[in-house]
Amino acid sequence: MLVVRLFILFLGLMVGWLAAGLLLGSAPGPLVLVNTLSLMLAGLLTAVLSLNRLERWVAGWLARFNTWYDRLSPRTVAAATFGLIVALLLSVLIGNLMRSLPFYSWIMSLTTTLILSVFFVGFAVQHADAFGILSFPQVRRKPGSKILDSNVVIDGRIVPLVQAGFLDGELVVPGFVLRELQTLADHPDAQKRTRGKRGLAVLEDLRQVRQLRVEDWDDANLSTVDDKLIRLARDTGGKLVTNDGNLTKIAKLHGLTVLSIHEAAVALKPQVQAGDQLTVVITKNGQQAGQGVGYMEDGTMVVVEDGLKLRGKLARVLVVNNVQTNVGRMIFAKLDREGDAA
Repeated sequence: MLVVRLFILFLGLMVGWLAAGLLLGSAPGPLVLVNTLSLMLAGLLTAVLSLNRLERWVAGWLARFNTWYDRLSPRTVAAATFGLIVALLLSVLIGNLMRSLPFYSWIMSLTTTLILSVFFVGFAVQHADAFGILSFPQVRRKPGSKILDSNVVIDGRIVPLVQAGFLDGELVVPGFVLRELQTLADHPDAQKRTRGKRGLAVLEDLRQVRQLRVEDWDDANLSTVDDKLIRLARDTGGKLVTNDGNLTKIAKLHGLTVLSIHEAAVALKPQVQAGDQLTVVITKNGQQAGQGVGYMEDGTMVVVEDGLKLRGKLARVLVVNNVQTNVGRMIFAKLDREGDAA
């Protein structure tokens, strides 16, 4: 960054100027000017040589500061500010009392202020929940709440999961997610309109199973729904429920807990090992000659060696290998010796 580089170069000049003031205080006038310029130039050149390393260090420090700043909640800031105000007021009162002491000095007042600030700010931050009325904007914090994303609502599998009791806690639907679904439902494109109407219908079905809370919080400074979801989950301490892979990665980088119904569905698929017996319908040919392809009930592809001759029929096969790919799981099998099960 240009600002960081200019600051480092200016810092090098200042270090050279300070060094000249310490080393050349008693030298003759003209010599002082020449030596001061030489030391400032030396400081500038030193800054140039170490510019890349210092720039990376400053950039890393700024990144950590931004991460810490983004994680600050309004209640924490309000609590710290209130504690600092109390500490400053008490330090003024105590300072006026200490001025009558014969050994009083400004160091005593400064030390008292620091001690009171550390105590009251630390105490207030530990009890930040008590200062919610002083902060804004506020969102309701309830441990264990689940914040629903639009894609997981449109997916629809959340309804049977809630019915089965696998998703406990309070279900939260942000207002901006509702507006996104409404925009989709009114979209001129038929496919998007269908998705939006499906999402609204799923919410209606979900409301019959579990009480939903609509969170009206919004932040006009955040342009995308994903950014708003991350900020809402961070401020409320809730868990984000989504099937968006990119949103999942970004949310986890922010230290959030993400529940993915798609990942849960993949994890709950039955594990098939070599030697297991399956019964599938050969529906099409594979990539290699004679191969047949069938599918299990969960959609897992089964590639059967020499299975093309049983196309359209129910075949009993033995699992040979189980391969996990980036698009899903594939099972390689061969025909059972007992032959066709149909």
